[in-house]
Amino acid sequence: MACDLTKGRGIPCRNLIGGVKYIYFAQFDQVGAITTTASEITDVDMGANNIYRYSIRRGNASITETITGSTENGTVVYAPTLNLKLTGLSKEDQNELKLIAQSRVVAFVQLNQVLTNDHNVIMCLGATNGLDLNTGSNVSGAAFSDLNGYEWTFEGQEFAPMQTVLDYTATPFDNLDSGAQIPIVTS
Repeated sequence: MACDLTKGRGIPCRNLIGGVKYIYFAQFDQVGAITTTASEITDVDMGANNIYRYSIRRGNASITETITGSTENGTVVYAPTLNLKLTGLSKEDQNELKLIAQSRVVAFVQLNQVLTNDHNVIMCLGATNGLDLNTGSNVSGAAFSDLNGYEWTFEGQEFAPMQTVLDYTATPFDNLDSGAQIPIVTS
């Protein structure tokens, strides 16, 4: 089977920005079918389940996707990684951390990068196999200006690269789940 190329790529305008605005977690086993086209996720079946929004301070989260190919085996694997820092230690966060560490999640990452209609780009990590919280630390810091909070790293392995989520109408995820707003828990 030939894998024919379909287009080239020029240099984009110098109007891009890095970083993460929000991270939305969904429990992997509560996510039904994820419908995709060649270029984006167009529907997510969440049933009656929620997604959970984590607000991120500027400069405290990033996503990376490592591509590993094997010429000998004819395979390609994509390994999405989500790194984040959350400020402040609390008993409520400790309890939630335990639940997240014991679960597999799908992460929807709302980037600072803006589309032409002033909406932010949202990427989906772990759509097929989920992400696991594999490393992390809970730190008090030593100096007054040190991090007091959490540093977590989620990792996954997928057969396809992470995809962009279909642009929303007014609020994130308002046109997925067969056109219904997916409930977002913010606190």
